[in-house]
Amino acid sequence: MIVSSCGLICDECPYFGKPCTGCRDVKGQTFWAKEMMPNRTCALYDCAANVRHLHDCGGCAELPCARFVELKDPNVSEEEHKAGLVRRVAALKKT
Repeated sequence: MIVSSCGLICDECPYFGKPCTGCRDVKGQTFWAKEMMPNRTCALYDCAANVRHLHDCGGCAELPCARFVELKDPNVSEEEHKAGLVRRVAALKKT
């Protein structure tokens, strides 16, 4: 199982291995971050890896922080988002 910096399961993602090789491999500049983020880097990756010098958000005492909770895929419902947060936090705590 490959877990991203923010707890997404890369192996389960339809984009993994095609346009995306994983956030660590591209240093947070995933294809979607380049399109949607002001500095072209995922804010969660940037915070964990570049600011806090952690392997992922799971090493942060503030998990889940406001940034983690507020960064929502606009294509999912609020219920799906909340369920995804629970799964991602659990995945990060296992690593």
